[in-house]
Amino acid sequence: MDLVGLLKSQFLCHLVFCYVFIASGLIINSIQLCTLVLWPINKQLFRRINCRLSYCISSQLVMLLEWWSGTECIIYTDPRAYPKYGKENAIVVLNHKFEIDFLCGWSLAERFGLLGGSKVLAKKELAYVPIIGWMWYFTEMVFCTRKWEQDRKTVATSLLHLRDYPEKYLFLIHCEGTRFTEKKHQISMQVAQAKGLPSLKHHLLPRTKGFGVTVRSLRNVVSAVYDCTLNFRNNENPTLLGVLNGKKYHADMYVRRIPLEDIPEDEDKCSAWLHKLYQEKDAFQEEYYRTGTFPETPLVPPRRPWTLVNWLFWASLLLYPFFQFLVSMVSSGSSLTLASFVLVFFVASVGVRWMIGVTEIDKGSAYGNIDSKQRHSD
Repeated sequence: MDLVGLLKSQFLCHLVFCYVFIASGLIINSIQLCTLVLWPINKQLFRRINCRLSYCISSQLVMLLEWWSGTECIIYTDPRAYPKYGKENAIVVLNHKFEIDFLCGWSLAERFGLLGGSKVLAKKELAYVPIIGWMWYFTEMVFCTRKWEQDRKTVATSLLHLRDYPEKYLFLIHCEGTRFTEKKHQISMQVAQAKGLPSLKHHLLPRTKGFGVTVRSLRNVVSAVYDCTLNFRNNENPTLLGVLNGKKYHADMYVRRIPLEDIPEDEDKCSAWLHKLYQEKDAFQEEYYRTGTFPETPLVPPRRPWTLVNWLFWASLLLYPFFQFLVSMVSSGSSLTLASFVLVFFVASVGVRWMIGVTEIDKGSAYGNIDSKQRHSD
């Protein structure tokens, strides 16, 4: 390991990133809370401000991926569709197999200048998580309980609110509902067999109702669906801890632009269309494992400097007073002060590990790990 790689793997560096992220995130959440007074006066101004405040938080994670770890992401797409990326609203359908697939989706949005306003269909519990969850609340993210009878009206209502959203956005949806594991895949394929659907080798059976209501609610506002299929070269198994340690990964993403008018409006036909899409995605993944490449032309969207500039701004603002505080604590010589410092260091260490653990596949959602008798409701 070279000197730079050794430096990036040091836990003190991780604590610096964690401190800047948490401190800046709580400051931004506080500012977002203050902007609520704008909602009844000028809703669109509230939204524009919160898009930019949201960017200050989410771009720090993208900075880790693109600048700290130097992860490369090549997009395989139709060159005729490429000029439209970043200039229209779109629904992104992304496979959910890797611990950092959400970061790759954010990186895609960032490189096309849409990160601040981008949306995701997320589980409701995340709305209560400080920083990320609170940021999502203020940017009108769509939350669901994963129980369709409860979500039927609330999700549709939240989506309809986005029809007059003033900023361009990508709406990310993981139609599989949960991250791929062998256990979940086995159960999912039992459901597919019971429903007479073709088996999938590299994906779980898609849950169609959330996708259907998204398409219906955003029709004539969203121009296209971006079917995104992500994989990593050389059988890499990327993790957030690896990114934090500065490990460089090599991602390939196949992006197909499908005009929204090509997607049926009828619920049953839309469901059949999505199942067919996932059969195609499965074929693309199989081809990738066989040849190491996706169809279409490989392109590399330019990496923008703003994620790095944003992090350097917050680091310069927050680190100097923090180090001053640490020096004063250590130089005081007080046993109580030093014990407090050790306690804070320990809590910070646990916090970093907890934040990383949330993304780990073996600690992911139990959604999908149901008994095979409990069939999908869609």
